[in-house]
Amino acid sequence: MKALREAPIAVPWLGILRADWPLVPLRYLVRFLSGGTPDKGNADFWSGGTIPWVSPKDMKVDRINDSEDHITVAALDGSATQLVPVGSVLVVVRGMILAHTLPVAVTTGPVTINQDIKALVCGQRILPEFLHAVLAGQAEWLLSQADSSAHGTKKLETEVLQRFEVPCPPLDLQRRIVAAMRAQAMGLDEVVAAKQRVLDLLAEKRKAIIATAVTRGLDPKVKLRDSGVPWLGEIPAHWEIERARWLFRERDVRSTTGEEEMLTVSHLTGVTPRSEKDVNMFEAETNEGYKLCEPGDLVINTLWAWMGAMGIAPVKGIVSPAYNVYEPGPRLTPAYIDALVRLPVFAQEVTRYSKGVWSSRLRLYPEGFFEVYLPVPPQEEQHAIVDHITRETAKLDAVRAATERTIALLKERRSALIAAAVTGQLDVGAAA
Repeated sequence: MKALREAPIAVPWLGILRADWPLVPLRYLVRFLSGGTPDKGNADFWSGGTIPWVSPKDMKVDRINDSEDHITVAALDGSATQLVPVGSVLVVVRGMILAHTLPVAVTTGPVTINQDIKALVCGQRILPEFLHAVLAGQAEWLLSQADSSAHGTKKLETEVLQRFEVPCPPLDLQRRIVAAMRAQAMGLDEVVAAKQRVLDLLAEKRKAIIATAVTRGLDPKVKLRDSGVPWLGEIPAHWEIERARWLFRERDVRSTTGEEEMLTVSHLTGVTPRSEKDVNMFEAETNEGYKLCEPGDLVINTLWAWMGAMGIAPVKGIVSPAYNVYEPGPRLTPAYIDALVRLPVFAQEVTRYSKGVWSSRLRLYPEGFFEVYLPVPPQEEQHAIVDHITRETAKLDAVRAATERTIALLKERRSALIAAAVTGQLDVGAAA
């Protein structure tokens, strides 16, 4: 058995490493390729494109050969992006995701990348799958080296990656290590996938419970009638239908101090708009003049209503001028409203009354919201619906929390397996 040595102080993440394995700075093992974004305003670069253009939102898998967005051959010739060879290792090097996760993937087909990703083209001394394991296994240490910009965006500098020292055993040993990792990780991955399917089913069941309760009530034998509103369909015959203008009053009271608690979309609804994920955000110099909202008010983000960015304010606070605040009248209870407006079909409905171009310029103004029809069950039935939703979703949430804890433990075990493998602590047979 080969002797073990302590890792050099310069690479504290290693712990112990086989004495016969050299440590090589990454700059000597790979070629770094940068990406770019073709002009979004040039239809020739995007329309009918078939070449995968990978951005951080696609980096959710270990192996990648396709993406949500595609570009054309003309984009390759007319922009900074370039084809990345098959068998390259992609690493996200910029974005808010680096606050907690280091996405890494091996390309299994030719792709292009945006500027938030670096492609590491492996040389003859290291296998892509082995390098992927090293980077994924030491993600925590690498993330600790990421810098924060003034806007909070994280960036992993190329120089940090270039200096990163990688264990570099012989290629035949790398192949055995990769094979052993795959064999042992496969079982863990299968269990994680099964648990993830459970989470997906729980989420679907949760949505179904809420949707059925707020639009059909709790009595499965109740007489139904056509609501005359496409998004609602049939509703209990004794329920009323009313436009929002007769159920809400706009509240436009401004803060004079700006000292109240700031409420954001995520705070109110759990929805994180795309802008908060991908775009550098900034903080205003003062909150004075922001809108006040009271507990129980319906708060809608004008720009992101089409994504479901609306909900009931849980506490008194302030929101930016980009929000509209509506005080519910006596015919709807806040908790029932909160469940209703979180339905994906409701977000689709308010989109019909929004103005502007799809997505980034689409806005829901008060005059549009006031045109939306809502169901109005009797007050006592609204309370019963809310109680039912609370009880049933609590059961599902308990199962979800237990399942998530199991997944976290399985992933920790997988990470420990990878760390052991890439430092020579995993028995893969006699070394060559």
